[in-house]
Amino acid sequence: MSTLDPVAVFRTEAAECLEAIEAGLLDLTHQLDNKDLVDAVFRGLHTLKGSGAMFGFEALAAFTHHCETAFDRVRKGEVAATSELVAAVLAAQDHMRALVDQPDADHGDIGHKLLTQLQAAVGGREAAPAAAPAAVSVPAAARDAAAKKKNSWRIRFSLPANSMANGTNPLGLLDELRDLGECAVRANTSAIPPLDELTPTELHISWDVTLTSEQDRSAIDDVFIFVLDDMDLSVEEIDVSAAVTAAPVEEKVAPAPVAAASAAPVPPAAVPEFRPVEAVPAKREAPAAVSQAKAAENVRVPAERLDELMDRVGELVIAQSRLSQLASASADIALRSVSEEIERLSGELRDTMMVLRMVPVATLFSRFRRLVHDLARETGKVIELVTEGESTEVDKTVIERLADPLVHLVRNSIDHGLETPADRLASGKSEAGTVTLSARQAGGEVIISIKDDGRGINRERVRAKAESSGLIQPGQPLSDSELLQLIFAPGFSTAAAITNLSGRGVGMDVVKKTVEALRGAIDIVSVPGQGSEVSLRIPLTLAIIDGLLVRVGAGRYVIPLSAVEECLELSLEEDLRSRGRSFISLRDSLVPFLRLRDLFRTGTKPDVHQKVVVISTGTERVGLVVDQIIGDHQTVIKSMSKLHNNVATFSGATILGDGSVALILDVGHLVAAGQQQEAQLRVAG
Repeated sequence: MSTLDPVAVFRTEAAECLEAIEAGLLDLTHQLDNKDLVDAVFRGLHTLKGSGAMFGFEALAAFTHHCETAFDRVRKGEVAATSELVAAVLAAQDHMRALVDQPDADHGDIGHKLLTQLQAAVGGREAAPAAAPAAVSVPAAARDAAAKKKNSWRIRFSLPANSMANGTNPLGLLDELRDLGECAVRANTSAIPPLDELTPTELHISWDVTLTSEQDRSAIDDVFIFVLDDMDLSVEEIDVSAAVTAAPVEEKVAPAPVAAASAAPVPPAAVPEFRPVEAVPAKREAPAAVSQAKAAENVRVPAERLDELMDRVGELVIAQSRLSQLASASADIALRSVSEEIERLSGELRDTMMVLRMVPVATLFSRFRRLVHDLARETGKVIELVTEGESTEVDKTVIERLADPLVHLVRNSIDHGLETPADRLASGKSEAGTVTLSARQAGGEVIISIKDDGRGINRERVRAKAESSGLIQPGQPLSDSELLQLIFAPGFSTAAAITNLSGRGVGMDVVKKTVEALRGAIDIVSVPGQGSEVSLRIPLTLAIIDGLLVRVGAGRYVIPLSAVEECLELSLEEDLRSRGRSFISLRDSLVPFLRLRDLFRTGTKPDVHQKVVVISTGTERVGLVVDQIIGDHQTVIKSMSKLHNNVATFSGATILGDGSVALILDVGHLVAAGQQQEAQLRVAG
């Protein structure tokens, strides 16, 4: 059994915390007067600072403290939230990531430059540290006046038994309470077990703190913000007038919990009257059970373990296929029954495993808010990012591989597509350009689109660049789709100059190679003066799919079941009648079909009763003529060898129950081939 590295756990949680801070900052750019967003960013910075110090990331804690102080001043109304402040903290956040990933590296004077920028954004100075309480006596009247301006609180809290093992230091929490004002601390040791039953790493002490401070309740909550979910906390406001009348507040801060515990008991007359504000009742009967229930809601699992489990499930599916084949050839009823049961269980296990690997595209789209924000500042354009279909789920491997292609497409839309504010106003458009990221599921694939409302693609410039680069012959006839696909050629760029955003002609080439490696396809639609839309059609999963096993000649092939619409029988008479045009009439519409026997050059005669498998991608359909439909098959996708990378007809291979290999047909390529054949026949006829 492996033990999780606490530092690795911190890095994971710090990454989530930084993402939440970034999301809050980006929201704040549109609502600078939103106090809830300011509080959320402050809490995130406070959490990151506290947890960083707890795990020994001192440089991170020290640097984050300055950003926290800046937002604390915003919270208190000392300075206003500005776009410059948000930009400064966003830049500082990138440095925080570096301090998390490489705490011991030499980061030069980056931190100093960022802090200078931060100080300029908040008015040239940070919040001054709170003055230490004066250790001189004051007149009674002055003390009474000061007491009326302060709040008094009674705080009782206890932490889980395993809190110290997880890195939480209760003495640090007490020190933070002392920083808020005058407090008296009393430790409750009644829950400590006998010595022979005591576990040194477990915490059994709770605390009772009386705090007098000018801060409000939110400051107390901020002290416990990092451990609030797993602890028992009760906060009650003390009636100040009753407390002052009964007994003066002790001026000397309690030096330590031990000293406070040894103090003389308070007489009954001096006990102030408590007025509850918000209390979380302490449940000392079974604190371990409560914390275990909370911990059971979510479990962190490394992605590598999911991949390993997916491989095991794939091997199980192959073994189950072998068992099913043996059972079908046997007359043993018991064997067939067991085979069917294992087939059902392996199918359920496969479906469960696939759900575990699915990730909403919101995790991918959220990364582009920061990118669009930075590009808007860099280009001087006004850009609005719109996301749609964020709940659409895709295999996590697909999400990881799509990140870079989408970055290139978004940058291309902003640099080449969107006009400057002046140009947009001159053409009758709104000053702000819109980039829309959308995702939707269509059968067994997901379609991710990047759309802008800019100037569109200049086809004359694309053709001129392609002819000058030798990609096409001068005057060569091309369809609109073929012309637009030229922008994905290696080294192709219509930019007049090389900039930080584009001009080198490598971005779109990377997009095409990555999408093709995912067995996907790219569609482009562009209307001059109205904008462009690039759609990526990607398979939902790269691991296991349901397939339709067919025979063509002596070979067996798998068609992804999600792309299959229906199956028809093609008689010998209809086959002969359709020679030369390759169309079938399907409910008053003509559907082109491909004879796989001719495409694969099997050299065999067609079966008497051929079948047509109608497949589709989006709105396009094509029929595949096969000799026999064998049946459905749980298909474990195996990658093709490097020698077969350029074979576009197949997207992968799978192992059948008898150990033989069946190739998986690339539906998108076959549909495109069928549509091209239809266009050629229409031109010829």
